[in-house]
Amino acid sequence: MNSVFDIAEFILGELGEITTWKLQKLIYYCQAHYLGEKGKPLFKEEIEAWANGPVCRPLYDKHRGLFTIKTIGGHTDKLLDSEKTFIRLILEKYGAYSGDELRDLTHTDESWTKAREGLTPAERGDHVIQHKDMAAEYS
Repeated sequence: MNSVFDIAEFILGELGEITTWKLQKLIYYCQAHYLGEKGKPLFKEEIEAWANGPVCRPLYDKHRGLFTIKTIGGHTDKLLDSEKTFIRLILEKYGAYSGDELRDLTHTDESWTKAREGLTPAERGDHVIQHKDMAAEYS
């Protein structure tokens, strides 16, 4: 199965240098739409519902302290052509948005909101956004 780093590296190859914030939100949308359309995850790592939107912690741990990023060290050659095509479609839909715009957009998602239940808007949290919730929302 793909890792989040493979998907992130492909996104960076397509878009060039972007903010880490934007990368995290694009990763979320790739996973959510893939779950909704294909019924299975695009990558194995979980996504958490942080105060500023969805975050994949292993990806965050790797880019922590950076504002922008050009590469993350994933292996795009592992991706199937159909997966690359799928990711390109997500980038066509969301790639022009800024990181802030994507954060605001993710805050309207039921799957993110559900994972944040019981937390105040600014409260830190690490609840996992469930695959079943993303799949239901994006099917």
